[in-house]
Amino acid sequence: MPENRQRDATSETWRALQGAPTGTDLRTEGWRQEAAFRLLNNNLDPEVGEEPESLVVYGGTGRAARSWDAYDAIVEELQSLGDEETLLVQSGKPVGVFRTHEMAPRVLIANSNLVGNWDNWEHFHELEAEGLMMYGQMTAGSWAYIGTQGIIQGTYETLAELASERFDGDLRGRTVLTAGLGGMGGAQPLAVTMNKGVCLAADIDRERIQRRIDTGYCQEMTDDLDEAVMRTRKAAESGEPYSVGVHANAADMYEALVERGFVPDVVTDQTSAHDAIEGYYPSGYTVEEADALRERDPERYREESLDTMVRHVDAILELQERGAVAFEYGNNIRGQVEAERDREDAFDFPGFVPAYIRPMFCRGQGPFRWLALSGEESDIYRTDEAVTELFPEKDRLVRWIELAQEQVEFQGLPARVCWLGYETTPVPETPLAGDLPVDREELTERALFALRINQLVESGEITAPIVVTRDHLDAGSVASPNRETENMRDDSDAVADWPILNALLNCAAGADIVSVHDGGGVGIGNAVHSNNHVVLDGTDLAAEKAARVFTTDPGTGVIRHADAGYDVALDEADRSNVDVPMRDRR
Repeated sequence: MPENRQRDATSETWRALQGAPTGTDLRTEGWRQEAAFRLLNNNLDPEVGEEPESLVVYGGTGRAARSWDAYDAIVEELQSLGDEETLLVQSGKPVGVFRTHEMAPRVLIANSNLVGNWDNWEHFHELEAEGLMMYGQMTAGSWAYIGTQGIIQGTYETLAELASERFDGDLRGRTVLTAGLGGMGGAQPLAVTMNKGVCLAADIDRERIQRRIDTGYCQEMTDDLDEAVMRTRKAAESGEPYSVGVHANAADMYEALVERGFVPDVVTDQTSAHDAIEGYYPSGYTVEEADALRERDPERYREESLDTMVRHVDAILELQERGAVAFEYGNNIRGQVEAERDREDAFDFPGFVPAYIRPMFCRGQGPFRWLALSGEESDIYRTDEAVTELFPEKDRLVRWIELAQEQVEFQGLPARVCWLGYETTPVPETPLAGDLPVDREELTERALFALRINQLVESGEITAPIVVTRDHLDAGSVASPNRETENMRDDSDAVADWPILNALLNCAAGADIVSVHDGGGVGIGNAVHSNNHVVLDGTDLAAEKAARVFTTDPGTGVIRHADAGYDVALDEADRSNVDVPMRDRR
């Protein structure tokens, strides 16, 4: 086990903080630095991260910093960082500070990026063992993770699209079979019940299931599969939303359901299958026994893990053959089985992006999220009011905010997510009254909302700055041939220029933190992705940054899909005046 995963090596600073500081007192030189400081520590809040005492935020190995020494050094640099300086962080370790300017990012982050011929797990693990690299997942290493609440709307939106396409608009009376209740997959039971369905979910780790129950994401837990099946059938027959977590290995449970002749309406999976050693659990072991095997014989662990994945995928294929709607939820289990066990049929069920999400990406829509640096829940409720006031015609968005207020518990810093896109709208006289500090007649959905938040901070209606960020899984920020860019119309699945351009453009537009990663939820060598943050502190500078970044960021999603030839994206470009050169010379 790498030294930086040992629990007795934690930082005194982290032990003293146990999460992000709150309130209006600064520990740094300004709110942009303070936001980075608080976001880093929010990732490592015990309510937020999966294993913060080991610097692991989610996904098995997704870390916020490379080691506790590196964490302490990052904290020290952030506390002294000036308003015209930029901190460089290389795979979780601070490596330099340079004088730049106030519009430049305060922090630039690169995680897990390897040169093509060496871009594989084997070489990554060699470097990690030598202390030269860490796995940043997506939002772990970019300090943008907000707990399971961060993925809940994306899961909700995916299932809502599925229900609209395959059923009667919702999941009432329908059963969704899934697995993996960790930091990302733990959103699944609640997303299913929000869509009025029934969720039957497996996880080998009893503590993960209990955590979802404690936070209201899952209703019940059992070790008895027959009992779970009985409960799910009863709930589906009555049309009542219901969720149950089964303490079991996912492949074992899926196979047992096939043997019992139980066919769910929907089958998917969100185990951490992207990492056969640190993320996925092989059949035949308890968590403790598997952890011991991993330590004793990692190669045997890997082989048994991959063998279990084959059984897992075979069970999904069999359930699909029997009538279930099947899709992979972005964990690359199909890719693992195809590459490691030479199974081309692993891709005989689709990924969730081409199946349900791509039309939204074509319009620049994606998981826009924001956090209240004050720590006050009332600040988030005020932003809820603001977004529904600005977009009252968006019924699904309004419904989502209502559901989130009722059912989604805050974790760490209060935060919210909603899917907003590029679509431009004329600047209204109210609530954006008076002269904006930006010369725009039209604003994108994201920019309009961000500017409204900035006004509320400036007026004191929100007590401290709000930091706006997003998931890396966004319209123009990722290249991932087995997930976000699977089966692109022009066969450009593996072109990684787009997330690089997204990061560069957002730097030029004035984002306060920008990051570029390799791997994410599908593993080393399988994706390149980027992220950004903008701090809304009520100033004209924040407004200018927001107006630019929340145009460029979703705009890259529109041009990426327009370039690939999607009519929806081309229509959005026409409607919102996005310049797409050479569109008529394709």
